[in-house]
Amino acid sequence: MTAQLMNKASAIVLRHWKPLIGLNLTLLVATIAAIASVPRVWTAKTQLILPSTTSNLDASLGTLGSIKNGETTFSTQVNPLNVQASIMTSDDLIKRLWISDPEKAEYANLGQYKKLFQVSPQEQSTIIELEVSGSSAELASDRATGLTNLYQQRLNELRQDDAAVREKFGQRELEQARRNLRQAQTNLATFQEASGLVNSEEQTKELVALLGSLTDAQSQALAQASSNKTLTQTLANRLNMTPDQAIRSLQLGENEDFQFTRQKLSEVEAALVENQARFTDQHESVQALLVQQDSLQQRLQQYVAQGSANTEGVDTTVGSGKEGRVALIQRLILAESEAKMQQSQAAQLASRISQLRGSLGAIPVSQARLAELQRQYDIAEGIFKGLVAQVQKAKVNAFDVYPNVQALDTAVVRRAPSKVKLTAIAGILAALFSSAALALLLEARNPLLSAKDLQDVEFPVVVQIPRFKRLGADMEVAFQWLGSAISLLTLANRRLLITSSTVGEGKTSVTLGLASALVDLGFRVLVVDGDFRQAELSRRLGCDQPLGQEPVPIRPGLDALPSAPRSGKVVDLVARGRFEQHLAAAESAGCYDYVLVDSAPLSLTSETALMISATQNVLFVVRPGTSDRTSVKASLLQLAQHKAEIVALAINGVDMKADTYHYQREGSPVNV
Repeated sequence: MTAQLMNKASAIVLRHWKPLIGLNLTLLVATIAAIASVPRVWTAKTQLILPSTTSNLDASLGTLGSIKNGETTFSTQVNPLNVQASIMTSDDLIKRLWISDPEKAEYANLGQYKKLFQVSPQEQSTIIELEVSGSSAELASDRATGLTNLYQQRLNELRQDDAAVREKFGQRELEQARRNLRQAQTNLATFQEASGLVNSEEQTKELVALLGSLTDAQSQALAQASSNKTLTQTLANRLNMTPDQAIRSLQLGENEDFQFTRQKLSEVEAALVENQARFTDQHESVQALLVQQDSLQQRLQQYVAQGSANTEGVDTTVGSGKEGRVALIQRLILAESEAKMQQSQAAQLASRISQLRGSLGAIPVSQARLAELQRQYDIAEGIFKGLVAQVQKAKVNAFDVYPNVQALDTAVVRRAPSKVKLTAIAGILAALFSSAALALLLEARNPLLSAKDLQDVEFPVVVQIPRFKRLGADMEVAFQWLGSAISLLTLANRRLLITSSTVGEGKTSVTLGLASALVDLGFRVLVVDGDFRQAELSRRLGCDQPLGQEPVPIRPGLDALPSAPRSGKVVDLVARGRFEQHLAAAESAGCYDYVLVDSAPLSLTSETALMISATQNVLFVVRPGTSDRTSVKASLLQLAQHKAEIVALAINGVDMKADTYHYQREGSPVNV
């Protein structure tokens, strides 16, 4: 079974050897060209690592994840290493390296150049592997180093751009928050300055204490004023004059300095009382007022003393043993002045007390307003500080999104595996598979004739002729069987046309073998070269002459009617009857027992079918593994249409281990 399959495969290959050789030559040339064009490639490998942060910063990285307590948590949606790999292999970055590459002209576009760079992020780590190809070790290393440097520069650019964009978008809000903070600060300071309210609780305590002190001072001033009024009334009764009269008596009523000093002394004493309520006697403001009070009192006494000195001729005594009248007048004036000053002081203290009570009543309202302004200030300050923090945070986030990637190791250069062997193996496999595919395609279009195709076909004589490699006794016996079978048949006009469906099936060899066998059986045989285009029979017999000449003796009992190869309208030679005329003339001259006509293949010419009318009897030759199944069927159909008598089938080129052939004489099959 295996041998049969091998034989069939060999037959298919031999049948289609021309297209198969053409295909394999094409593949061979393509493989050699591919091997010759395979460049020597060097690769440089390096590793980059994303450094981990050690700060305590809490920041959001957007879609990448977040940083909390110095630990980076990557998002499950976006792998940051893939983002970094995309940046590294971006067109903008690769183009920068491509421009300065010494082999730039060898790459038609940027896409071809990018194939030199392979970036592979490692899973479950922060390491990126970079593999760069080059025609030399130096070039591969330079490309790896150049891409790493450009990549780090690109990260700086992206980081700066990202921070600038974020800062630009937050600048307007930051400026507005700064203005709001300034306005809130101004409103708070203005209200504090206007209200004087700093610490409401402490200020309330101070106001309450001051009100108590001023109230006591007012009561004391009123008491002293009442006492001085009583003294004034007593002295006025003794002197029998009013205080105004006493003042006029000393000519002090028109003295403006005296009147101003009295009024000023009253104001100073009122201020002294208020300051003494707030501060101790050692306070500088209290000491200054005391000094001013003493000075004004001394001046007032001086004015009274001067007025008394100017009262010449006036009785200044009241009686013997009593004070002098002038002294009483002085006391009356001073007492009356003290009473007025104390009344004025009490009135001023009452006004101040009323003012303080109003201020004390306004403290809750002012306190609420102050609290609201303080709250507004705190809010504005918080918003401003928050925006400032966001701007700073944006800068930090930009650094985390585009980290300063570090080189984990230097580039290691090695020779890339050669692709010559792979290319050669690929060429061999391509040749095998493509040859098989082409052979199957061609065979499917026009399949070979197999032994199976002949099992259901019956002919009067069927003979198997061994392969040429077995020439000798077996071959001679096979043709003797054929000659014997033919000699037993009754052939009309003793003519036999030997033909086949296509070339290469061995009809000329069968013609010569049959002729030799018939001669050995004692018959006189004429072989005719009916293939006017190729004249293969004439060539093999070594004779070449135009058709119509006398037969040529080949050996005793065997003559040949050769034919020279010709072109043009060969069919006219047969259609007009000239071939039959030449054939009849040759037969009449030689008295032959058998006339064997070697014709052209039926599927290639039309004159063979026309020869049937002159010969009638046909020996059809097939060659398994060479004959086309379709062509054989078409040829047999053509012979039937021309009413040819197929007297024998010669199966050429078969193994002698096959079954013996069958022939039939007068309707009875005979095994030979």
